[in-house]
Amino acid sequence: MNKFVGKHVVIAALSVLAGYAASVQAADVVGNAKAGQGKVSMCIGCHGIPDYRTAYPEVYRVPILGGQNRQYLENALHGYQKGDRHFATMHAITASMSDQDIADIAAYYSEQNPSSKNNPDK
Repeated sequence: MNKFVGKHVVIAALSVLAGYAASVQAADVVGNAKAGQGKVSMCIGCHGIPDYRTAYPEVYRVPILGGQNRQYLENALHGYQKGDRHFATMHAITASMSDQDIADIAAYYSEQNPSSKNNPDK
């Protein structure tokens, strides 16, 4: 086997293993609603306002997050983080979040209900 090709095969295999290890580690993260309460201040500005709509880049109805399914919220936040979901503001916000931050925020909102104030000062 060509040394050049062999090195690329090894690098590709190691990349796959590293990706698998990261996904397994992310699966082990358990959300803490109490910790999430202190992490939602950026969220409240849009998601805490009933019937709020944003006008950039298009008119979009911003959902209230209280009472949403924890796994759905985690998947959505990871989707924005990776760029699979397209909303520039959410991508920018989630870009610096750790898997633990995402799990904590999802745990917090899943324990709320749609009429909760979603206020971390409560």
